[in-house]
Amino acid sequence: MYKCHMASTFIAGFFMPVFKNDGKNTITLTKKRIVKTTITFGVFLCYLVYNLFSLQFINYAHYQNKVYDQITTSSALKAKRGNIYDSNMNLLATDKTVWRIFVSSREIKKCEKSSNISYTEIISSGLSEILGLDKDTLHKKISNSNVLDITVKKSVSESEYKQVLEFIKNKSLEDMVFTEAQTSRYYPEGTLAAHVLGFVGSDLQGLYGLEYSYDSLLRGTDGYYLYAKDANGNSLPIEYSTYIAPTDGYSIVTTIDSYLQSELESQLETIRINHSVQNRVTGIVMDTSTGAILAMATSSPFDPNSPYELDSVSRLMLKNSNFEEGSDEYKAYKKELLEEMWSNKAVSETYEPGSTFKIVTVSSALDAGAASVNDTFSCHGYLSVGGWNIRCHKKGGHGSGFSLGYGLQMSCNPTMMTIAERLGAEKFYEYVEKFGYLEKTGIDLPSEAGAIFHKPENIGTTELATASFGQRFKVSVIRQLTSICAVANEGKAVTPYVVEKVIDAEGNVIQEHEHEATNQVISKEVASVVSKILEEGVSGDGGAKNAAVEGYKIAAKTGTSEKFDVLDANGNSYLRIGSTVAYSMSDDGGIAVIIVVDEPTSSVKYGSYVAAPYVSAFMTKALPYLGYESSVASSEIKIENYVGYTVSEAKKKLEELGISYEVIGKGDTVIKQTPSENDVFVYKNSKVILYTDLDTELYAIVPNTVGLSVEEANKLLINSGLNVKIANLSIKEGKATVVSQSIPEGSVVSKNSVVLLEILYLDFED
Repeated sequence: MYKCHMASTFIAGFFMPVFKNDGKNTITLTKKRIVKTTITFGVFLCYLVYNLFSLQFINYAHYQNKVYDQITTSSALKAKRGNIYDSNMNLLATDKTVWRIFVSSREIKKCEKSSNISYTEIISSGLSEILGLDKDTLHKKISNSNVLDITVKKSVSESEYKQVLEFIKNKSLEDMVFTEAQTSRYYPEGTLAAHVLGFVGSDLQGLYGLEYSYDSLLRGTDGYYLYAKDANGNSLPIEYSTYIAPTDGYSIVTTIDSYLQSELESQLETIRINHSVQNRVTGIVMDTSTGAILAMATSSPFDPNSPYELDSVSRLMLKNSNFEEGSDEYKAYKKELLEEMWSNKAVSETYEPGSTFKIVTVSSALDAGAASVNDTFSCHGYLSVGGWNIRCHKKGGHGSGFSLGYGLQMSCNPTMMTIAERLGAEKFYEYVEKFGYLEKTGIDLPSEAGAIFHKPENIGTTELATASFGQRFKVSVIRQLTSICAVANEGKAVTPYVVEKVIDAEGNVIQEHEHEATNQVISKEVASVVSKILEEGVSGDGGAKNAAVEGYKIAAKTGTSEKFDVLDANGNSYLRIGSTVAYSMSDDGGIAVIIVVDEPTSSVKYGSYVAAPYVSAFMTKALPYLGYESSVASSEIKIENYVGYTVSEAKKKLEELGISYEVIGKGDTVIKQTPSENDVFVYKNSKVILYTDLDTELYAIVPNTVGLSVEEANKLLINSGLNVKIANLSIKEGKATVVSQSIPEGSVVSKNSVVLLEILYLDFED
């Protein structure tokens, strides 16, 4: 009762202040207070209504999203990255499924608590054994966390994945160990065309090569799946979800031919080994009329499936660095080796082209009228220019009264300096620009290097002289080959490219390469004259004769340039780059090949020796494969397997081939033959031994033929009871020398076995 009285007094006091007990004043004041109170509540009500209206209408989307963010989660739906194909639709890069293995440490601890079983020990022990992980590290990782998702291994193979599933099933770990299918980039051919293809990062974003250049087309657009969740991340039993399908990336079809690519890579690795190359070998094969890149490689190729693993050569360099493993110096050097290994030497690095540039000098002088094929020249081993005696590679000189063609074929420096002087610095620079040396080729590969050439105002007499034979400026290998292809392509420039077309999943063409209008760099007539000079230098006694290919017309130029980046203690250059550029001559176009050998350490470092023979070996296989017809019938004679034949049947077959034979034994049936069916012959004086009784088999000791002429080697082997095969038939016997034989000296082999000889011309410097 007392409380009620006090409350009444308080309310009365609030509405009726006690001044005077005057009724009129009291009523007036009460009305005022009621008005104030009503206004106050009205304002508050308006504020409340405004906020409700704002929540429901004005800012509805904003607050709706905030609520959705709190109760929903999304799962990314990765788009499939497009494939990369070679020109014959052989798969070079694609996506494949791998699996992520992860555990819930929260669930592991919960299960351990309820069952008193050490699941941490069981899981860390089992998974480490299956996945090749460190058990203690995994045990510590699980023990020191209390989360729903700990990645154990990001990318496991299908066999590992199946073992993990079996492990989960056998140990009843379904609530603790999980697998998740993911996408990984896969290169089915391993190291093939690695520097062209490049590779991707862990997020499947292109990082190098075509994967980088065409990333926007290859990667597609990711989708997602949105669904409701509770505070613990569990799906809620309400219908709220959104599904946006991913858009897969487009695929690209390249101009690369896997067979030619493989053959080129094989030649480059052979060069690297045979000539102990310190700074890698690179090569390119291009269609001379279109600019399509048929093959491009650098030794030693890395595996884009494991791009962060050093190749064997780089691993050895790291091992021999004497840096302590794990040290800052070790890590820095490894990073440097990785970046060098990834670098596409054919596109991203520059070199001094040396004598292969003489093709440009002669073409420019003929096109400008500064020289003609009828001019005669002299070479005394040097030419005085600007107070310097700039020497020729042939110290005694080439004599006097020889033609411009001979000067190019013999790679005479004074001849080049003479015609460059006639051309003049301004005109010379103009042709350098016309041949494209002052700009990048525009090839659709990343990180193309630009040329480093003299500024016009800095080309004095000395600079003009040295530039005329390809020294004291730098270009990329792709730039050099592209410029030479202008001569091969009737004087018209070409633009190199690697991607022929872009297609969708159904094979529909989305984009296709469009050939650009070509510039006429030099006249068709001049291009024809220069090509003929170069071809005669190969088929005749020129410096590029080691690049000859039997049955085909090959135009070629070798080169050897000095490296001035590194000097010895006396300030002299001692490192060399040997190279050869060549192209096939055909009415239907052809192919051009360049091989650049950076820092060979073999006794002979000239391009005519370290590059030309391998260009020949490549073209010997490439030209027939591409359908170019040989002008001569093959001089090789292939024999059959006569084992099981009667002696009379075998004799008849051999007589039809024009091959002599000898029968060893008294039986009527051939039980063994030498050579076997896999051997082919070059000379008609080859002999086949037919054995009818193995007890009477005869043997021969292989002599040493290295350093002998072909005639001397052939005679020695035949007299030893052996057969002969020449590896490079295109080389004429004349001055050619045997540089290697297939069977080592002193080997004991069946009589009439075939010894394969490699012969080269060793009488030329460039």
